Amino acid sequence: MDMLKIVAFKIGNEEYGFDINQVQSIERIQPITRVPNAPAFVKGVMNLRGNVTPIIDLSKKLNLGETQFTESTRIIMTRLEEIELGWIVDKTSDCLDVPQEALETVSSTVLNREYFSSIAKYEGRLIILLKLEELMKPEIT
Repeated sequence: MDMLKIVAFKIGNEEYGFDINQVQSIERIQPITRVPNAPAFVKGVMNLRGNVTPIIDLSKKLNLGETQFTESTRIIMTRLEEIELGWIVDKTSDCLDVPQEALETVSSTVLNREYFSSIAKYEGRLIILLKLEELMKPEIT
C-alpha cells in the first residue's frame, strides 16, 4: 500500500501538512532579523547553523491573519531544490503515514486552492496538504 509521509501542523484550529521529503527540520522560534521592503508575510531572515534562511509567516501567506507567537510556535524548515525557507506555524502535531486512499482532491470552489494539493481524511482528522512549490513561487504584484 502506498503511503504518504507528512509532517502535520496547526494554524489556528486547522491542521495542515507538508510532504516529509521537503522538510529539513522543525525549530523553536529564534531571533528573526527583519528585512526592509519584504512582502508582509515575510517575517525576515534567521541564521540557522550558519545558513541565513528567509522566514515566512504561513498564516499570513494563506491570508489567515498573523501568527501570535507562543511557547508552541515552531518554524518548519523546508527545502525545495536549492531553496530553503522557514515557515512559522502555531504548533507541529506529528509525522504521519497516510495511505493514498485517504487523500481527496480539493474542490475548485476552495479559496487559495493553488496552495492546496489534497485533504487527508485520517483517523478522524482532516489535514490540508500544502503544495510547497506553489507557496514558494514569488508573488506577482
